[in-house]
Amino acid sequence: MANEKNIVVLVTAKNAIEAETIARALLEKKLAACCNMIDGVRSLFHWEGKICDEREVLLIIKTRRILFNSLEKAIRAVHSYETPEIIALPITAGSAAYLKWLRESVLL
Repeated sequence: MANEKNIVVLVTAKNAIEAETIARALLEKKLAACCNMIDGVRSLFHWEGKICDEREVLLIIKTRRILFNSLEKAIRAVHSYETPEIIALPITAGSAAYLKWLRESVLL
């Protein structure tokens, strides 16, 4: 079942405390239905002319496309990075029951 109204948003955070702060802020505002936190992610990236190698926590956030702008604003309000990763991917298929739960768990 194609449904690009639902999205997964990927966000990296500097540590588990920051990731949990972000997740709770999104859940309390009903901007996300679920936030998975994967600790121990190793990120290699370009920053300020150097290649950086950092340990981070990856947040996998399930929400609705229509909420992305509000979600991004809420993340930026508590995130410590100057340029945080906040990228959205469409959910093109999923179980009907899960997608129903997702819809019912967020603002609309």
